[in-house]
Amino acid sequence: MSRGHECCVNLVARVTREAGIAAKTKRKFRQTTDSNHARPVAENVLDRAFDPEEPNERWCADITYVPTREGWLYLAVVEDLFGRMVAGGSMDDAMTSRLVDALGMALARRLSLKGASPSGLVAHSDRGSQYASEHYQRRLREERIACRMSRRGDCGDDAPMESFFASLKKELVHDEDYATRDQARSSIFEYIEVFYNRVRRHSALGYVAPDEYERTHNQPHR
Repeated sequence: MSRGHECCVNLVARVTREAGIAAKTKRKFRQTTDSNHARPVAENVLDRAFDPEEPNERWCADITYVPTREGWLYLAVVEDLFGRMVAGGSMDDAMTSRLVDALGMALARRLSLKGASPSGLVAHSDRGSQYASEHYQRRLREERIACRMSRRGDCGDDAPMESFFASLKKELVHDEDYATRDQARSSIFEYIEVFYNRVRRHSALGYVAPDEYERTHNQPHR
């Protein structure tokens, strides 16, 4: 390293420190799903095809955690990959199979006008016990939704959900100190429904928000 470059780096560090500026960094990873279980798992036929041509073709689901002074709050989300719209979410203080009630919210929100699930809908998730549970699998069967799961240990298969959770934590959670789980629930709900779905621009969508993307592309639900 040259002497001039070293001075430049030190100068930047001093100026940013004096100004109280700090970069937002990734936090330490905490595993939220347990793939070491005896339940059946589905094949990964989605194979990272993250750009469907219409809504309600491919959904992606995952779980993350949010720290509060009362303990962890677990968040399950279902995202429609067509417009990166968060279609369903569920929060609880225990990471149980009931967290996948986010699927029920997505079904009610996206498909209620048709009264039935569209043919060909694929719901993708990791191989965690929550998504292999009878509660979740039964609901998929009832709605005639195909279940597909990531390969073991390959987080790239869940890239859209990893991207959403990274945005949620960098733009909201890491700057907060939630006293209660209820406070976190309210904050996260507002982030998703008011900001993420309707305001936040996405590079994958040509730098428009999910709501605008779906409206302007005017693709009919199947």
